[in-house]
Amino acid sequence: MAFRLPSILNAKHVLRRSLLSGKKLAANNVPKGYCAVYVGEEQKKRFVVPISYLHEPAFQQLLIKAEEEFGFNHPMGGLTIPCREDIFVSITSQLEI
Repeated sequence: MAFRLPSILNAKHVLRRSLLSGKKLAANNVPKGYCAVYVGEEQKKRFVVPISYLHEPAFQQLLIKAEEEFGFNHPMGGLTIPCREDIFVSITSQLEI
């Protein structure tokens, strides 16, 4: 079994996580070409991902799951993806930028 270490390192560079502190973060904290998503089942964590991920089939499956659970009413005020953080990081680490 081979490990894709460069992909994991690249994912850590691309994904930027910040813990929610109960206050809304300003929109200017998201660089141009990126979008913020909230990930987690109970405690939500904020990730900033490239907009190019929106075209990836694996990421689109996450968006479909979010639509099925929340529709267009996301409790965090932004896009909320209802999956475990480790699964999200695993999926996004395999995506091309």
